Amino acid sequence: MNLEASGRRGSDFAELSRMVKAEGLLDRRVRFYVMCLVAAVGALALSVAAVVLVGDSWWQLGLAAVLAVVYTQIAFLGHDSGHRQAFAGRRANDTAGVLLGNLLIGVGYGWWIGKHNRHHANPNHEDEDPDVDIAVLAFSAEQAQRKRGFFRWVVSHQAALFFPLLLLEGFSLHVISTAAAARREVKGWRLELALLAVHFVAYFGIVFTVMSPGKALAFIAVHQGLFGVYMGCSFAPNHKGMPVLSAGHGLDFLRKQVLTSRNVTGGWFTDFLLGGLNYQIEHHLFPNMPRPHLRRAQVLVRDYCDRYSISYAECGLFTSYRYVLEHLHEAGSELRGTAKLAPSPSR
Repeated sequence: MNLEASGRRGSDFAELSRMVKAEGLLDRRVRFYVMCLVAAVGALALSVAAVVLVGDSWWQLGLAAVLAVVYTQIAFLGHDSGHRQAFAGRRANDTAGVLLGNLLIGVGYGWWIGKHNRHHANPNHEDEDPDVDIAVLAFSAEQAQRKRGFFRWVVSHQAALFFPLLLLEGFSLHVISTAAAARREVKGWRLELALLAVHFVAYFGIVFTVMSPGKALAFIAVHQGLFGVYMGCSFAPNHKGMPVLSAGHGLDFLRKQVLTSRNVTGGWFTDFLLGGLNYQIEHHLFPNMPRPHLRRAQVLVRDYCDRYSISYAECGLFTSYRYVLEHLHEAGSELRGTAKLAPSPSR
């Protein structure tokens, strides 16, 4: 794919935007989000009640898996609030985001939204997208060659280690976002820290009160591990394995967003399972479009891309994982056989 030759007409997106607005696809769906919020909070309350009722039993590990699904669905709603999809006003969306993120699932909203907005501005850009700046992964041969020490060995085997590494993603989200608030790197850091403290005191208090220490630790490992896997499996198909951009790529907004994104095909269950992130192309073009409108927007966007000969990537969920793993395998190929636990360069 010749990315340089693709970026020709900066006005193409303006035309597509007018079409989308004319269809009312940017209008808010407040009732939908209120219903989702009520359902999510209800599911969380029922899950916590079940944990208390089951007591000191190994059956708690099944509830840990259920709670991982509930956490991820809440995270999807926080994502939508961060993009101003749920409500008309910024304050209402941010309030919902902070309560969903910090209080309910223990992930700092301020840190996440800052990181995610940088990703949206420059998706798959090796210098400007924080989602391709990951210590234990490399998305190009150049990135792989820059790895040192233990990380170099991990990257050389990153395709095989990808899903196991996702078991740590939930823990990572908690630690990194809490640290960002503690370092006062986010607005409203006092409120965010207070809500995070309430979450973790309640979480650990319930788990260690209801269960013996061994079962409590097993519950936490299963819950947080599966939360990380679910989150990673929801976000990974969207861009991993798509072209990685570098400085001076020359793409206009429309092509930059479309050519670096991948949609996942499927019906209503896929929409629910991935929280609407399966319409990644439409979401990147119109981040504030409410989730229920993405399926309708897909028809317009796909036809529009076909008219202007813009590559529009979509595939099934499991095929998308195969593409991700193939890309990771290829990116780390030059290190295999030569990867060593070499010392990091001296500072």
